Amino acid sequence: MKSTLDESQPIFHQIAMMIMDDIVEGRLRVEEQVPSTNELSRFYNINPATARKGLQELVDKGIIYKQRGVGMFVAKGAREALLVERKRHFYEEYIKPLLEEGRRIRMDEDMIIDLIRGKKDKESEV
Repeated sequence: MKSTLDESQPIFHQIAMMIMDDIVEGRLRVEEQVPSTNELSRFYNINPATARKGLQELVDKGIIYKQRGVGMFVAKGAREALLVERKRHFYEEYIKPLLEEGRRIRMDEDMIIDLIRGKKDKESEV
């Protein structure tokens, strides 16, 4: 996890995002224990309720699960579910608008793919 939080979004959401990043990137694996509410609150100097809210967001999504009296752990299938969700988000936020703009300026998909690959076409005037 990163060592600092910022004002760009709610702290609890940043906590959840950092844990999800760690799962996607393989730093946290299936059945591995995630940092506790107290560990997060001490490390980031935040209210334990804020840390708990971030962890609860992940429990609600099925990314982590609670084991009473022991802690919270990465759920089976969490990484795969996160990858599916992030790919969907990537498509909706980046690819779809890119293709729509390309169509507006009369670029076909091959031209767009060539640009992504770093190939410039004399006809495209890019």
